[in-house]
Amino acid sequence: MDNINLIDSFSEFKELKNIDRATMMSVIEEVFRSVLVRQYETDENFDVIINIDKGDFEIWRNRTVVEDDELEDPNTEITLSDALKIDEDYEVGEEVTDEVKLQDFGRRAILNLRQNLASKILELEKDHIYGKYKGKIGDIVTGEVYQVWKKEILILDDEGNELILPKGEQIPSDYFRKGDNVRAIVYKVELRNNNPLIILSRTAPAFLERLFELEIPEIFDGLITIKNIVRVPGERAKVAVESYDERIDPVGACVGMKGSRIHGIVRELRNENIDVINYSANLQLYIKRALNPAKINSIKILEEDKRAEVYLKPEEVSLAIGKGGLNIRLASQLTGYEIDVYREMEEDEEDVNLDEFGDEIEGWVIDALKAIGCDSAKNVLNIPRADLIKRTDLEEETIDEVIKILQAEFE
Repeated sequence: MDNINLIDSFSEFKELKNIDRATMMSVIEEVFRSVLVRQYETDENFDVIINIDKGDFEIWRNRTVVEDDELEDPNTEITLSDALKIDEDYEVGEEVTDEVKLQDFGRRAILNLRQNLASKILELEKDHIYGKYKGKIGDIVTGEVYQVWKKEILILDDEGNELILPKGEQIPSDYFRKGDNVRAIVYKVELRNNNPLIILSRTAPAFLERLFELEIPEIFDGLITIKNIVRVPGERAKVAVESYDERIDPVGACVGMKGSRIHGIVRELRNENIDVINYSANLQLYIKRALNPAKINSIKILEEDKRAEVYLKPEEVSLAIGKGGLNIRLASQLTGYEIDVYREMEEDEEDVNLDEFGDEIEGWVIDALKAIGCDSAKNVLNIPRADLIKRTDLEEETIDEVIKILQAEFE
């Protein structure tokens, strides 16, 4: 039974296809020799022969023949009488080689040997997984959802290795069930309690970058370079690209005919809006492109503060800022400059529609003002404060804040 158990351990080793043969042989021999040292206090006079393919092994002991009355160490020496029982031609001084059977070690030693072998197998597997994924950090991997928990998802790769996709690394609109295939990048590889922990991410900018490389051959081939990526996962992303070949339009190549190339990436990212921007070393031009789709009138760069003051028409302000300030925030991250937006009034422009203040005044307040016939800034400012409070039924503090914002527009 002990022999069978040991052969099973060999089979486990053979299944480790990613472990090279020399390492397997070395580890197995090391385990056997550790048992020999405990059993005989030395392993120097033993030959351990391992046959990985057959899952077999042999242990041979070499001893020197001595006179019957001169035996001092039965492990390294054998009496002439015992040697002659093996072969009648042996003489004093010659070396006798005989096989040591596994059962001679005793059951406890055999059990210990098997445990050591199993431990080494596990250790090799852990080292292999850790080394494999350490070299894949930033690369896309595909796996199958095995278990869905509240805070994370357990994913298995093709080899059955466990990968973790934490909730914080999932796109907010991600929804996975057991058996689903998932694509993500290897974000971090750690050792926790001596076990490899592979953490994936679908929210990192590098995931979007790898998707671009997969979908757009010019980026994969190096004809187009991604200069920077910023994103709010599941909402919006901005990607700055550059081509060193004037014949290639980097934005057009990335988007594709009627958006054919970008569609696959957008679907993978749960309909995340992706703005592809042509990078420029000209900072003013770069900021203008980053604030797309808003049309900029002029820009003032404050180098020492890493700030940019952007001036545009009132109707363009909401486009520049974006929903919840998302557009301007991403543009700032992309360019590395804090961007301040200012309305630029034309000389013959006497009034501003209230809707243009949507980023400063809440919608329900604007609706209350419109309900009393005020649809522009000057309409509101031409009505006395007390009348505004009475007619709109708004709080005094709210009316004061509205007046302050509208007056600042014309200062």
